[in-house]
Amino acid sequence: MAELASLEDPGARAVNEKHGDDHGVNLTKLRAVAKRLRTQQELSRELWGTGDTAARLLALLICRPKAFERDELDVMLRDARTPKVHDWLVNYVVKKNPYAEELRVSWFADPDPVVASAGWALTTERVAKKPGGLDLVGLLDVIEAEMKDAPERLQWAMNHCLAQIGIEHAELRARARDIGERLEVLKDYPTSPGCTSPFAPAWIAEMVRRRQVT
Repeated sequence: MAELASLEDPGARAVNEKHGDDHGVNLTKLRAVAKRLRTQQELSRELWGTGDTAARLLALLICRPKAFERDELDVMLRDARTPKVHDWLVNYVVKKNPYAEELRVSWFADPDPVVASAGWALTTERVAKKPGGLDLVGLLDVIEAEMKDAPERLQWAMNHCLAQIGIEHAELRARARDIGERLEVLKDYPTSPGCTSPFAPAWIAEMVRRRQVT
């Protein structure tokens, strides 16, 4: 904890706080600390228990994703309120855990929109890698009905799922684009030169183009 405190950078904190993250540690430096520590599950749990955002990010880098029980991950997810911790927990830990599918189903329709966004993120992973058994048309129905007015983090997760369906499943591409065009979610989101817009129709078109080129 003392070492993490010594890495505090006011400039990094200012940037992070704009995105809702309350820490000031440069992530490259944080990863260097994790590389030195290697995997340490018990230390990971202790770091998580501090509640400190930088410590929790480090915890997620040195843990053993498969070592967590289902209920433990559920508690952690519900306690992960900053965007970066939430994102890393889902992508670095839950996706690699044996209970990922159970948690996906459990979280997907949770009344807490932040928890539900994790369920949607896991669903998007399945859309891309293991779509068998998913009701893709049903997902598009929910997105069409609810994405426009969803809270921000849930809206982002639903939009990602919409784009992924359009990218991966040609038979649903036209409908996915149409939903994106009509709802106009993230249509005007500022995008840096060379980066792909998160606006679903543009995102779908660009990724399909890239695959055709390669």
